[in-house]
Amino acid sequence: MSAIIQTIDTPDGPFTILADDQQRVLASGWTSDQAVIVARLSVAVQPAEVSESETEAAAAVRAFYGGDLSASDGVAVKQIGTPLQLAGWSALREIEPGEPLTYTSFAARLGNPRAVRAAASICARNAPALFVPCHRVLRTDGTLGGFAWGLDVKASLLAREAGVR
Repeated sequence: MSAIIQTIDTPDGPFTILADDQQRVLASGWTSDQAVIVARLSVAVQPAEVSESETEAAAAVRAFYGGDLSASDGVAVKQIGTPLQLAGWSALREIEPGEPLTYTSFAARLGNPRAVRAAASICARNAPALFVPCHRVLRTDGTLGGFAWGLDVKASLLAREAGVR
């Protein structure tokens, strides 16, 4: 499989998008280090070759930062995982901007409110950040919890989505 990669500037720093030949986002995040983005995928599904090119998803990121908080919702992603992971990643896409859930609430949406660790693991293994908005899940006490791209970025995204700039 071959893929394309693009880094754009955002108010939260450089954002890199890795997409397949059908423009589906495979991985993304707030870094200019392309190797870090590729490494978000398991070795078995990493592309054999990656070339720099314009991604269709970049327009959605720019629109998101321009104020269209749902711009990334329609961007196609490609994720490979267990049935629970796939269900979790799909459920993450249903969380509305400005209405974050706790890990407990997210686990409940997946059918088991006690499966908080599984819910956290689904978020941690989410490769196409922003397009699958794992940043919208908080610790049970309402604090930020972890985020692969740093708590500053998570706080900024949540503030932007809550209408606070």
